[in-house]
Amino acid sequence: MLRPREAVRTVPAYHPPLAGRNGLRLDFNENTAGCSPRVMEKLRRISREQLAKYPEREPVEALVASFLKVSAAGVLLTNGVDEAIHLLCETYLEPGDEALIVVPTYSMYRIYVMAAGAQLISVPLGEGFRFSVDAVTSRITGRTRLIAIANPNNPTGTVVAREDLLWIARSAPDAAMLVDEAYFEFYGQTMLEGWRESPNIFVARTFSKAYGLAGLRMGVLAGDTQQMRNVRLVSSPYNVNAIALACLPEALEDQAHIHQYVEEVRETRARLESGLEAHGIQFWTSQANFVLARVGSSQADSARFVEEMRRRGILVRDRSSDYGCEGCVRITCGPRQHGDELLTGLSETCRELGIGVAQGVSRP
Repeated sequence: MLRPREAVRTVPAYHPPLAGRNGLRLDFNENTAGCSPRVMEKLRRISREQLAKYPEREPVEALVASFLKVSAAGVLLTNGVDEAIHLLCETYLEPGDEALIVVPTYSMYRIYVMAAGAQLISVPLGEGFRFSVDAVTSRITGRTRLIAIANPNNPTGTVVAREDLLWIARSAPDAAMLVDEAYFEFYGQTMLEGWRESPNIFVARTFSKAYGLAGLRMGVLAGDTQQMRNVRLVSSPYNVNAIALACLPEALEDQAHIHQYVEEVRETRARLESGLEAHGIQFWTSQANFVLARVGSSQADSARFVEEMRRRGILVRDRSSDYGCEGCVRITCGPRQHGDELLTGLSETCRELGIGVAQGVSRP
């Protein structure tokens, strides 16, 4: 009987709860206002001839490289950040190698590492989800071939200092070091060109969050030019579709749209943190477009909160099954209008469930 590889048979299934997402979408960290109007206009002008041809990635890669101020030879457009993670695993991991992640974090690191047959080493964040360089470097061995760190992290919104990331990369020169900057626009600090100091560093970005292009599946992986040549060997030349390639230049050109959206998200994030504090709900100060909050002590508590918010037309994400996140929900922040709806729904839900200042306030 035909059987998949042993590594594939042990990979945990990942089923994002995408069905029935009616209401204000504050559950998947998407742009809740939408992409630039310039992108929509471009979509209307795409011709049948463009769709009939195989997509040409390189000209848009050169444009993205110029925007990022890095060498075009060190840039690869990908089908979202997910493909960037997958390509790094395919390029650098052999069965039996070790890969380090810091938990809780993005689920796809685990899945792609395990699918490659590598051993996953999970390093827990410290108290209050604080990052410890020593905890990570102490787990580096001669078999370590990949280290993946989201910065800002998902689902905590916490960040790692640049010097700490460099120290980890230098401590594992034989490992690919991925710094996943999916939420860069809301944080503003980057490891781009960190490979000049440590050539094993890679940086991934996405156009799904601030740019509002999640449906087009567009990301970018950047790194040392020699290392990126290796990654390109396992990448399909047609991995990014023609519609996405046609629209991305328009999205990049409209930086006024991005800056306005990011400014409003940051404002909503501050308002949400203040609202959580006023309700006595523990949360973690975030540098992303979401906030992680503990609304109870168990998954039953977080599930009730999620359902009450859904009844009010607001979708938030239950993260209680993540390491250290018992009773936690993750709430995406949108523009001002959506922030108003969120805060009203939050207050009503807290009253309905009896969540209040009796819990005490914690702002790590």
